[in-house]
Amino acid sequence: MTISKDKVVTIHYTLKNVEGEVLDSSVGEEPLAYLQGHKNLVPGLEQELEGKQVGDKVQTVVTPEQGYGELDPGLIQELPRTMFTGIDEIEVGMAFHAETANGMQVVEVIEVEGDTVTIDGNHPLAGQELHFDVEVLEIRDATDEELQHGHVHSPGGCGHNH
Repeated sequence: MTISKDKVVTIHYTLKNVEGEVLDSSVGEEPLAYLQGHKNLVPGLEQELEGKQVGDKVQTVVTPEQGYGELDPGLIQELPRTMFTGIDEIEVGMAFHAETANGMQVVEVIEVEGDTVTIDGNHPLAGQELHFDVEVLEIRDATDEELQHGHVHSPGGCGHNH
């Protein structure tokens, strides 16, 4: 069986940046199961895994365009401190959920200066080249329910009601 649309694929992966630092890895943890062709992974990695088989090992570099996108300066904003009501201490690195034109989005505080708070709505890996090492562990047909929901269910369901 090969990886193709609507297959559930289980992989071990390690993600590194250009400098070779490990940003994320499933090695030593539970492997990642995802539904191929349903945007569960960044597009560049999903394309690279298409047609692969159990046991295949893939090393690939995903460009920002095929990963988390380019950095969008429009997603960096300076806001008055008064917009953050009920929060005593605002610090760099704090994340907030914000309602945007594109729906709910996570924004990160990148600078606090006086009464001005600068937030960044870009994905933390936007604008970065992603270096993936992947091993394909398992491939199976998705269930009808997984196809309806667009993601993999662990034993016992996915924990949400439809």
